Amino acid sequence: MNYLIGLLSIVFLGLAFAVISKSAGLSNKIKGGENDGTPLDSSNNTNAIGFIIFWLLGTVGGVWSFLDSQPDFLPVAASEHGIKTDNMFWMSMAIVTLALFVTNTLLFFFAFKYRNKRGNEATFYPVNHKLEIIWTIIPAIVMAVLVFTGWRTWREITSPAPSVSEVIEITGHQFGWYVRYAGNDDNALGNSNYKLIDDTNSIGIDLADKNSFDDFTATEIHLPKGKPVLLKIKAQDVLHSVYLPYQRVKMDAVPGMPTKFWFTPTMSTDEMRAKLNNPDFNFKLNCTEICGRGHFGMAITVFVDEPADYEKWKKEQKPFLTLNPTYLDKVPANLKAKAAKYIPAEPVAVDSTATEAVSVN
Repeated sequence: MNYLIGLLSIVFLGLAFAVISKSAGLSNKIKGGENDGTPLDSSNNTNAIGFIIFWLLGTVGGVWSFLDSQPDFLPVAASEHGIKTDNMFWMSMAIVTLALFVTNTLLFFFAFKYRNKRGNEATFYPVNHKLEIIWTIIPAIVMAVLVFTGWRTWREITSPAPSVSEVIEITGHQFGWYVRYAGNDDNALGNSNYKLIDDTNSIGIDLADKNSFDDFTATEIHLPKGKPVLLKIKAQDVLHSVYLPYQRVKMDAVPGMPTKFWFTPTMSTDEMRAKLNNPDFNFKLNCTEICGRGHFGMAITVFVDEPADYEKWKKEQKPFLTLNPTYLDKVPANLKAKAAKYIPAEPVAVDSTATEAVSVN
């Protein structure tokens, strides 16, 4: 090993001397130490033209790449905040693209225009305070505008949800979603407790909380167009992530740490079908956090309804307690009278999928 290191040292030392010798020769040519400057001028001209060709190819390639990748852009925004974030994104993209184009154009143009020629001398320009102030202040102002715009948009997105918001709880698990609505009476979700989970009560609805009495579960998500929706997001096992691409909703579902996201849908499913000219289109809620081998199929259908249609669908849903009257035994004695109104006089036909999650096995 020592011999190999010694041999490599000798080789690199020889290369260093060769580079130094070559640099000295070029220095002499630049200073006019040799009579014939044609090879040096020719090399500089070739490099300068190469810069212009590279700039042209890069510009054409960038435009082509942008146009060719448009089918892979995010789909049309179908929520109020989605329109704002899209506008902010494209404003930032326009400013950054303009800055990139101008600076690189000047870079390659100056490399071409001021290439070394015999007789040219560089101007010693050590300092220019005015120029430094200009190229510091202008980017600072642009960055301040971008940061302020982003902060204002983010503040609106993360602000408390309006009190009239529809409240929906989404719980991720391997590999599906449990969906619970706040019911038709109080629009308030009842408590849940993982210790109460069993084969029927998949999310541990706590019937010791009176707000749970009218809560109902669903195997598909319905959202009202034009009304704020508050998603309360949980996970039962590993990290998941709620993603509604058209509504620009993206929030992690973290075990032991509930998260939330509120938004206002602006386009119904029927309107989006007409816009895309696809009668079979449906919105989807997907998981975008790799959570196991069934992650790829962890999706649930989402319908955005007109307000009247949404209210009609909502009133057709039966509370968990109505579908499972035996759980009245779990209601505290002082709340049984209130809970009794949700117990049907006759048994209700139970949809076996009503409390199950959409999942992939």
